Amino acid sequence: MRPPTFLRARAARRGAACLTTLVAAVGLMAVAPASGATGAGTVTAAPRDTAYKNAVSDPFSDTFADPSVIRGRDGWWYAYATSDPLRAGDPPGLMHMARTRDWSHWEYLGTVFNSGNRPSWATPTAGLWAPDIRYVAGRYVLYFTVTDTTRGPGDDSAIGVATAPSPGGPWTATSAPAIPPRPAPGGGYLWTFDPAGFTDVNGQRFLYYGSYFGGLWVTKMSADGLTPVGTATQVAIDNRYEGSYVVRHGDWYYLMGSAANCCAGPTTGYSVFAGRSRSPLGPFVDAEGTSLMASRVGGTITLTQNGNRFVGAGHHAVVTDAEGRDYIAYHAIDRTNPWLTTTFGINRRPMLLDRLDWVDGWPRTRAGRGPSDTPQPAPTLASSIGIDPTDPAAGGGFVRLAEGPTDPVTGATGLVHGTASSASAAPAGPLHVRLDHRGTEPLRVMVGRNPSVKVTLDPKGSRLTAQVDDGGKVRSSTTTLPMLPASAWRTLTVEATADGLTAEVTESDLADVAARVHVDGDARPDAAPVRLSSSRAVVDNVVVNPAAADAPALAPVPQAGALIESEDFDDPSLAGFTWVRRNPAVTVSGGSLHWPVEGTDLVGGGNTASVLLHSTPGDGDWIAEAKTTLDLGVDTVRNYQQVGLVAYENDDDFARLSKVAIWNTRQTEFGRETAADPKDPSGPTSYGGAIVGTAAPTLWLRLAHHTSASGEQLYRAGTSRDGVHWTWGATWTFRPGTNPRIGLVAHGGASPAAVAEFDYLRFYASTWPSDPGAG
Repeated sequence: MRPPTFLRARAARRGAACLTTLVAAVGLMAVAPASGATGAGTVTAAPRDTAYKNAVSDPFSDTFADPSVIRGRDGWWYAYATSDPLRAGDPPGLMHMARTRDWSHWEYLGTVFNSGNRPSWATPTAGLWAPDIRYVAGRYVLYFTVTDTTRGPGDDSAIGVATAPSPGGPWTATSAPAIPPRPAPGGGYLWTFDPAGFTDVNGQRFLYYGSYFGGLWVTKMSADGLTPVGTATQVAIDNRYEGSYVVRHGDWYYLMGSAANCCAGPTTGYSVFAGRSRSPLGPFVDAEGTSLMASRVGGTITLTQNGNRFVGAGHHAVVTDAEGRDYIAYHAIDRTNPWLTTTFGINRRPMLLDRLDWVDGWPRTRAGRGPSDTPQPAPTLASSIGIDPTDPAAGGGFVRLAEGPTDPVTGATGLVHGTASSASAAPAGPLHVRLDHRGTEPLRVMVGRNPSVKVTLDPKGSRLTAQVDDGGKVRSSTTTLPMLPASAWRTLTVEATADGLTAEVTESDLADVAARVHVDGDARPDAAPVRLSSSRAVVDNVVVNPAAADAPALAPVPQAGALIESEDFDDPSLAGFTWVRRNPAVTVSGGSLHWPVEGTDLVGGGNTASVLLHSTPGDGDWIAEAKTTLDLGVDTVRNYQQVGLVAYENDDDFARLSKVAIWNTRQTEFGRETAADPKDPSGPTSYGGAIVGTAAPTLWLRLAHHTSASGEQLYRAGTSRDGVHWTWGATWTFRPGTNPRIGLVAHGGASPAAVAEFDYLRFYASTWPSDPGAG
């Protein structure tokens, strides 16, 4: 079952420090570097802007879709994108690579493949899409979509994989797909798109993939990440998600996927949703407990458009900076400049970046505010407390003591952070330490006096241990550390906060946690040196910062105030309403409006659907609310029956919020039809939609209205399954000078026969939250 409305459209290594002797955990020590002592080989960001502005890929490209990002061991972030032309007028590239230190200045690195090294099993015209970057067992692994292979008759998509010694390549594709084409029941092939790798705490590797036609799947992978192992498991229903990405946060696994259409120009409503599970194999459920496998499919909004110039925000990756703060990298479309060249051609989808807050256990972009279009604090690779690890004499940062000064108490030497100057000691309070480690020798990270914390990374003994000593009262925890090749790097993070001491080990530093240990209770250390000690471990990229904090609560959403007007459907004449194409089968009785679902639609050139319109309270802030009932059942195909609330300017300029049957699913779509070319309002139209909440037979719908300073009319959609608890989602805009009315609709298919009911249409005063694009 294919949903026709969902269309797809290099660096030198720095020397790492070898820790040769032990430093005892003592108080603040006066340590001066020995003559000729060198820095620890750590890497900090070059002089950088403290802020960035979306779209971050603008300095080097016009479009950079389906982005994937990793922090290289050389201290740069590397980004990869799908095979569109980099700039208008360019030929398509075979997936693009670029790197940055500050997200404002970029170095374009060329393409992953060229005509000579593209996968041998891909057809010459196959698209190479949606790369996903990982660091696996000592080398970089890039998964990607191949739209057509030499193995089938056509459109037999598969997942390819390539390896490289560094994130800038050179890349070598394997001789066969990682996930081969998958025949579909009834003919053709399932959409095997959008791969995402993941490594679990026991070292088991996974690969997620799939799309609308076939759903999302996961399979275990071999230790090198190149070959599937065992039987695949479906983790999300078909006809809802693509662009899967999995992270571990705390003790939960979060499956995030993009929903709706990626590529409808100014009406693109792509958005990111999440479900979580205690297992990387699922089952995944959203914040309301609804499964991502259900026909009335679940998903908690992670990212959606907010009414600024960016729409269609989706297909993302997650990265973490040196303070432990998460960011979401994704593509979106500037609705004022949506096409790369011609209208209905290639969508212009630049890469954006925004903070990802964890609020009440769920990932929310800027605490629910969505895409930013104003300057934002940039992620950091460096210390924010004035430490320059490459110049110990100047900054008093990390110094390697080889033959010189010793610990005045124990006589030991080693690598110490901190001097007699309190400015270069680790700050008191929440602390985040991040470093790269290689080798089999144990490494200890120690900080503080009361309490003091210690984390021991012991590859030889396959253990990761965290310990908090609070005035002699010791709390500790230990977990198993998966084995890695001795030459492979791993990233260790240590975070000490009021909630406890947490240590995590990853390979890719992409929230795919290979080992995690946590000790409950306040573990915030006092101002004291951070000490790293080992006999022969190798470390690099050591950074100490205050620990980042997530937003404490979700951003404000529209709230209904005083009731302005209520139409309770007790008047059969429907006074106060006007019809567009009157439907004589609509009746009023028992305090409800009864509307047999029509075999009509508003989308495209037909414009055959009836619309029952009501005037609005005007240009201020207000909310329109309707209570609707339409039982669409589950699982069966009854495309595209729906009941909804619409902001209607005319047949070619509307925003429709509906509960709708989409193949075997039941979803809530906030669709938009308007001119495909923003500069030509009278030209051909484009239609696309965003998803808002979870469907139910009885569903409350809201459209919150606001007039912006520029005169644009903004409508934000909300849905509720009980009339009390609301999910607020995407925002669509209308041009200045328009005056949409609020309408009711019930159309999309007359078979099987169904009757929609409206219990009321109400208007409330409301207050629109502050500019969601800023802050």
